[in-house]
Order: sequence, then C-alpha cells, then structure tokens
Amino acid sequence: MSNVDFNKETGPREVFCGLTSIVWLHRRMPDAFFLVVGSRTCAHLIQSAAGVMIFAEPRFGTAILEEKDLAGLADAHEELDRVVNDLISRRPEIKTLFLVGSCPSEVIKLDLATVAEKLNTRFLGQVRFVNYSGSGIETTFTQGEDGALKALLPLMESTDDEKLLLVGTIANNVEDRFKKIFNNIGITNVESFPPRQSTELPKIGKNTKVLLTQPYLSDTARDLKHRGCEIIQAPFPLGVEGSTKWVLAAADAFKIPELKVHEVIAPLANRARQALEKHTEILRGKKLFLLPESQLEISLARFLHNECEMELVEVGTPYLNKDLMEQELNLLPDDTKIVEGQHVEKQLDRVRASNPDLVVCGMGLANPLEAEGISTKWSIEMVFSPIHGIDQAADLAELFSRPLKRNQILTSKSLATF
Repeated sequence: MSNVDFNKETGPREVFCGLTSIVWLHRRMPDAFFLVVGSRTCAHLIQSAAGVMIFAEPRFGTAILEEKDLAGLADAHEELDRVVNDLISRRPEIKTLFLVGSCPSEVIKLDLATVAEKLNTRFLGQVRFVNYSGSGIETTFTQGEDGALKALLPLMESTDDEKLLLVGTIANNVEDRFKKIFNNIGITNVESFPPRQSTELPKIGKNTKVLLTQPYLSDTARDLKHRGCEIIQAPFPLGVEGSTKWVLAAADAFKIPELKVHEVIAPLANRARQALEKHTEILRGKKLFLLPESQLEISLARFLHNECEMELVEVGTPYLNKDLMEQELNLLPDDTKIVEGQHVEKQLDRVRASNPDLVVCGMGLANPLEAEGISTKWSIEMVFSPIHGIDQAADLAELFSRPLKRNQILTSKSLATF
C-alpha cells in the first residue's frame, strides 16, 4: 500500500440519504417498484432527485407516514397493506416490490421484514417482496444500493458453473461494452448483478468470480464471499488506467495472458487518451479537494491525479474499506491526505484555507461554496452519469473540466455599464 496519510473525523455530516439510490436502481430494473415507507420529506427528496413528474407513473413511490402513525395513534401496517393492494391492482407489470425503510419508519420500529414475509405469502407467484433500509441516519446515499443488492442475495440460486459476475449498477450501454471486451479476451460467461430484470437473478457459487464495478458495495461483497464467490481485487473501472487494470485483474483470475488483454483494449486506450488531452489542458496543475459523500472519492482522486494531472489537496470519503480499496490506494501518490468520516465545519475551514480550484461535494454545500467564489462539482452526478470504462474516460474528465471552463469564461468577462 502506498504511503498515504490516513485521518479519521467524526462530527456533523452533510450527505444525502440512501433513498437516493432508488433513482438509478429503478432505471436498471424496469420490472421492479420501490415503495418507500416514510414521510412527505422522503417523497419530496426522491421526486426532486429523480426529476420525474408523478403523472409519468414512475416505478417508485412513498407510503406516507402521517403524524398519527408516528405518534402511535394509528396502525401503520393497515395503511401499508392498503397502499400495496392499490399499487398492485393498478400496476400488474410489477414483478418485484421493494419495501424501503426510512428514518421515520425505523424510528417507530416498523417491522418491514415481517410485512414483506406476509405479503410474499399473500401474493405468492404474482409479486415478490423484498425489504431493505434506505435510512440516512447512519449511512450515505450510495449505500442504499448496497442494501438493495444484499436483500436480493438470499433469492439467488446456487451453481457450480464458472462465470464472471459484474456487481454494481452501471448503464446498460457500458455493461454491453464491458461484456464485449470480456468476450473478446476469452471470458464468455459474464453476468451482471443487479440484472436488467429483477426476476432474472444470476446463480452464484464457488466458481463465481466477482468483479465489483462500484466501491460502495461492502456488505454485498461480504455476503457474496460467504456464498463461496471469489472477490477479484482490482481498482475500479474509472479512466483508462483503472479500467485497464480492472480488466487485467479479471483476465488473471481466468488465467488469460496479459498480452491478449492489451491486444484487445489498446485501440480503445489510445483513442481515450487522445480524447482526454483537451480536458487535461484545463485540469493540469489545478488543486482538487474532495469532500466525503459517494465513496467514489478515492477512485476519482486517482483518475484525476494520474490521468488529468490535478493536484490532490485532500480526499474525503464517508467510509473506507481498505480491503476493497487496496488496489486504488496503491495507485495514489505518496502523502495523499485521506480523511474518513466528516466534521463538515472543520473540512470547510480546510477548504477555505487551501483555496482549491475545484471542490467535489454534495449539493447542499455546492451553492454556498460557489457564492464564495469556489468552483464545485456535485458528487451525485457521478452516480447518475455513465462514467465507467475506457470509452467513458473523456466524459468523466469533462464533468470536472466543465465547471473550471465555465469559471474561466465568467471571470474573463466584465459587465458593461451604460
């Protein structure tokens, strides 16, 4: 492991909650529905994050807990049953219904696991019910996906077939390109989790080799390992470097020669590096400060330093799983300052003191920092955008060069007075 500077902070945090992950999960599995059991605030959060109007019939919704539910003056289970019955009667295409816990439902100790069990008995063969927590009390927003995938794992059957399992939600077109690359190097049995249809869960077993696409799936990775799967240690597929090493790690697990891999991906890598040049011209030498929110921060820091030549001031991350991140940490420059956890006031003080050119942070902090003249990039855009793979390296870099370019344009203009 490289000689990075590890630090840990505790204190007030500024993050989204795990309910936000529904926005990309419901797009991935169009036959699933995510029913949040929460307050009106929960409903407003998801509606705003998804940018979908209610009349568009999205594949998510909220069973509202009213004040009388929270006060224990009404039976929340009865209201939930009513909402579920109405939903299934209106939406017969639903095959899997996720009951998603929230801060309010957990505060009143609503037992969604028992609710899901009873509903599975009642709707046996028609709809499958799964429950997980999307509460933001102790977690950050990307961990909602970790909870959802962990909840699906017990439903996955066993197999001894040798296969490569890509774990973590990625865009469909990115998944197709990954599978094409693996097929070209000789790995033909490749499946994804979560699948594109919630009812088509892959089978897993002792000959399943798992390649994570996202760094925030600690619980899912641990449960897959308990099922006998092999977790391939690799950097994450962000940028040319990370994606190349990611594919090489899979090839090594399947005993495929490294030369074969380079023959397949060399043309892709060359094109990607050429496309990166115009963004590197803007990013080179700029100071970068990453505040903790998505758990993608370490991988992004590696990409932006190694391939875009940015200077790393501080790399914050909500949680640090050193086992999953070991390969990423080895690629960071020595003395990189990594801070696990958050004391938001102290971190903002360090932001102001270091005067970075760009801060990666949550939406709640971005506007105040912009008002102080500091360019920002929203962390949440990294999970809403197709940024994985060699082909997407330039698109990933553009997410960071764009705010700097915008700032250059604005500061170069002066207001005309008449």
